[in-house]
Amino acid sequence: MSKYDLAAIKAVELVYQGVTDSPVKAWDIATSELFGEGSWGHKKGCPKNAFLGLCEEGYIQGIPKGIYNTRRNSKNKNYAIKATEIIKEQPELLEDTKKLWYRVSNGSGMSHNYQMEVVKALYKKNYIQD
Repeated sequence: MSKYDLAAIKAVELVYQGVTDSPVKAWDIATSELFGEGSWGHKKGCPKNAFLGLCEEGYIQGIPKGIYNTRRNSKNKNYAIKATEIIKEQPELLEDTKKLWYRVSNGSGMSHNYQMEVVKALYKKNYIQD
Protein backbone atom coordinates (compact mmCIF):
# COMPACT_ATOMS: atom_id res chain seq x y z
CA MET A 1 0.00 0.00 0.00
CA SER A 2 1.29 3.46 -0.86
CA LYS A 3 0.83 6.50 1.34
CA TYR A 4 -1.70 7.80 -1.19
CA ASP A 5 -3.88 4.71 -0.63
CA LEU A 6 -3.79 5.52 3.07
CA ALA A 7 -4.42 9.22 2.44
CA ALA A 8 -7.55 8.50 0.37
CA ILE A 9 -8.94 6.16 3.03
CA LYS A 10 -8.04 8.52 5.88
CA ALA A 11 -9.61 11.50 4.07
CA VAL A 12 -12.93 9.66 3.67
CA GLU A 13 -12.81 8.58 7.30
CA LEU A 14 -12.15 12.15 8.46
CA VAL A 15 -15.37 13.18 6.70
CA TYR A 16 -17.26 10.20 8.17
CA GLN A 17 -15.99 11.05 11.66
CA GLY A 18 -17.18 14.64 11.31
CA VAL A 19 -13.68 16.13 11.61
CA THR A 20 -14.53 18.13 8.47
CA ASP A 21 -17.27 18.05 5.87
CA SER A 22 -14.86 19.18 3.15
CA PRO A 23 -13.09 16.50 1.09
CA VAL A 24 -10.48 19.15 0.20
CA LYS A 25 -9.70 19.80 3.86
CA ALA A 26 -9.83 16.06 4.65
CA TRP A 27 -7.23 15.33 1.91
CA ASP A 28 -5.08 18.17 3.21
CA ILE A 29 -5.18 16.84 6.78
CA ALA A 30 -4.52 13.24 5.71
CA THR A 31 -1.56 14.07 3.45
CA SER A 32 -0.10 16.51 6.01
CA GLU A 33 -0.10 13.74 8.59
CA LEU A 34 1.29 11.08 6.24
CA PHE A 35 3.89 13.10 4.33
CA GLY A 36 4.55 16.16 6.48
CA GLU A 37 3.03 19.60 5.99
CA GLY A 38 4.33 21.43 2.92
CA SER A 39 6.20 18.37 1.61
CA TRP A 40 6.20 17.24 -2.00
CA GLY A 41 3.91 14.33 -1.09
CA HIS A 42 1.50 16.67 0.66
CA LYS A 43 1.28 18.96 -2.38
CA LYS A 44 1.21 16.34 -5.18
CA GLY A 45 -1.75 17.07 -7.42
CA CYS A 46 -2.43 13.88 -9.38
CA PRO A 47 -3.71 11.64 -6.57
CA LYS A 48 -5.43 14.60 -4.90
CA ASN A 49 -7.32 15.54 -8.05
CA ALA A 50 -8.27 11.91 -8.65
CA PHE A 51 -9.70 11.71 -5.11
CA LEU A 52 -11.50 15.06 -5.33
CA GLY A 53 -12.84 14.17 -8.78
CA LEU A 54 -14.49 11.04 -7.42
CA CYS A 55 -15.96 13.12 -4.59
CA GLU A 56 -17.23 15.78 -7.02
CA GLU A 57 -19.21 13.28 -9.04
CA GLY A 58 -20.76 11.54 -6.04
CA TYR A 59 -18.77 8.31 -6.32
CA ILE A 60 -17.75 8.29 -2.65
CA GLN A 61 -20.46 7.13 -0.27
CA GLY A 62 -21.51 9.79 2.19
CA ILE A 63 -19.77 12.67 0.39
CA PRO A 64 -22.19 14.88 -1.53
CA LYS A 65 -21.55 15.92 -5.12
CA GLY A 66 -19.98 19.34 -5.36
CA ILE A 67 -17.12 21.36 -6.78
CA TYR A 68 -13.94 20.36 -4.98
CA ASN A 69 -11.24 20.58 -7.65
CA THR A 70 -9.79 23.94 -8.63
CA ARG A 71 -9.93 22.97 -12.31
CA ARG A 72 -13.28 22.40 -13.94
CA ASN A 73 -12.05 19.54 -16.07
CA SER A 74 -9.16 17.74 -14.38
CA LYS A 75 -7.62 14.93 -16.40
CA ASN A 76 -6.82 13.15 -13.12
CA LYS A 77 -10.50 13.31 -12.17
CA ASN A 78 -11.35 11.81 -15.55
CA TYR A 79 -8.75 9.05 -15.11
CA ALA A 80 -10.21 8.12 -11.71
CA ILE A 81 -13.78 8.06 -13.02
CA LYS A 82 -12.79 6.00 -16.05
CA ALA A 83 -10.89 3.55 -13.81
CA THR A 84 -13.96 3.20 -11.58
CA GLU A 85 -16.18 2.46 -14.57
CA ILE A 86 -13.70 -0.11 -15.94
CA ILE A 87 -13.43 -1.85 -12.56
CA LYS A 88 -17.23 -2.14 -12.38
CA GLU A 89 -17.12 -4.12 -15.65
CA GLN A 90 -13.84 -5.94 -14.99
CA PRO A 91 -13.31 -6.29 -11.22
CA GLU A 92 -10.22 -8.44 -11.80
CA LEU A 93 -8.36 -5.30 -12.95
CA LEU A 94 -8.48 -4.13 -9.34
CA GLU A 95 -5.54 -6.50 -8.81
CA ASP A 96 -3.59 -5.34 -11.87
CA THR A 97 -2.90 -1.62 -11.66
CA LYS A 98 -0.66 -1.70 -14.76
CA LYS A 99 -3.35 -3.25 -16.93
CA LEU A 100 -5.98 -0.93 -15.46
CA TRP A 101 -3.84 2.13 -16.21
CA TYR A 102 -3.20 0.86 -19.74
CA ARG A 103 -6.97 0.77 -20.31
CA VAL A 104 -7.58 4.12 -18.60
CA SER A 105 -4.83 5.90 -20.56
CA ASN A 106 -5.71 4.19 -23.85
CA GLY A 107 -2.25 2.62 -23.95
CA SER A 108 -0.55 6.01 -24.05
CA GLY A 109 2.63 4.72 -22.43
CA MET A 110 2.72 7.55 -19.89
CA SER A 111 3.12 6.54 -16.29
CA HIS A 112 0.39 7.06 -13.75
CA ASN A 113 0.93 9.15 -10.65
CA TYR A 114 -0.90 7.25 -7.93
CA GLN A 115 -4.38 7.93 -9.32
CA MET A 116 -4.98 4.18 -9.69
CA GLU A 117 -3.85 3.52 -6.10
CA VAL A 118 -6.43 6.03 -4.84
CA VAL A 119 -9.21 4.35 -6.84
CA LYS A 120 -8.08 0.86 -5.83
CA ALA A 121 -7.88 1.71 -2.11
CA LEU A 122 -11.33 3.33 -2.05
CA TYR A 123 -12.83 0.47 -4.02
CA LYS A 124 -11.36 -2.17 -1.70
CA LYS A 125 -12.74 -0.32 1.37
CA ASN A 126 -16.18 -0.22 -0.32
CA TYR A 127 -16.20 3.57 -0.23
CA ILE A 128 -17.04 3.79 -3.93
CA GLN A 129 -20.74 3.42 -4.57
CA ASP A 130 -22.21 1.96 -7.75
